[in-house]
Amino acid sequence: MTVSVMITTRGRLVDLRGTCRSLQGLNPQPLEVLITIDGCTDDVVEAVKAELPEARRFLNQVRLGSVASRDRMIREARGDLVLALDDDSYPEQVDCLARTVPFFQQRAELAVLHFPQRTDEYSETLTQTNFGSEHLTRSFANSGAVLRRSIYLQLPGFEPRFFHMYEEPDYALQCVAAGYDVLFSPVITIRHHHSGQGRDEIRIHHRHARNEFWSTLMRCPFPFALGLLAWRVFSQFRYACKRGWSWVVREPFWWARALAGVPYCVRKRRPVSWASYKRWLSLP
Repeated sequence: MTVSVMITTRGRLVDLRGTCRSLQGLNPQPLEVLITIDGCTDDVVEAVKAELPEARRFLNQVRLGSVASRDRMIREARGDLVLALDDDSYPEQVDCLARTVPFFQQRAELAVLHFPQRTDEYSETLTQTNFGSEHLTRSFANSGAVLRRSIYLQLPGFEPRFFHMYEEPDYALQCVAAGYDVLFSPVITIRHHHSGQGRDEIRIHHRHARNEFWSTLMRCPFPFALGLLAWRVFSQFRYACKRGWSWVVREPFWWARALAGVPYCVRKRRPVSWASYKRWLSLP
């Protein structure tokens, strides 16, 4: 089976260079590397050309977001499998492809394989040695996961309207409902530097909450969707309360954006069965 690597980037030049150099050391090498430069400046374009001259480059003059960028790259990829990375993440094992491909060869129902991450966001993981055993999950991180492309093309895939965040649990739900597996395995580890550049906590919270709301509207069957939508709003509001009044007073911003997208979500609505939805919710 062949493997493509995809990365989406916006302006984190130092991190991107480090990731590109780590990819050059992989053995065996991937079939190809696809990089989407999402609304970046010319110096990022030139850096990609210098570090990985053979990479397939996609340039979004106007930002489309990481979700739409990844969706396009998976559809354009030539490999049977696609290793998704951030511009600040990379596998720690040079033989990572040789370790992961057999999982897909032996398990036809495997849609996504993802891995533990050593990240600066959680400093204890930098020295952690035991990441637990393999188990099925209801989400994964696109900063370190391998997706089977043939299954992706059968399903709706990543929702471009999300722009950034929550495409992973939404896609995992699609996989579980279709009878496919999303598997966590410590067969390799991902080094995720988790750059602070371009990260705003409240904006991240708002996008996550909005996209979670939209996903529920598109995937959850009625009448269960009504109760779950109310729970989503309540749980996110409760989280904002824990962060303080500056968060609470800004909650209506994401409510308004979520409501503005309701007509679109209704048009795109493809609900799964309630049994499938419950099975997905029961996964860790």
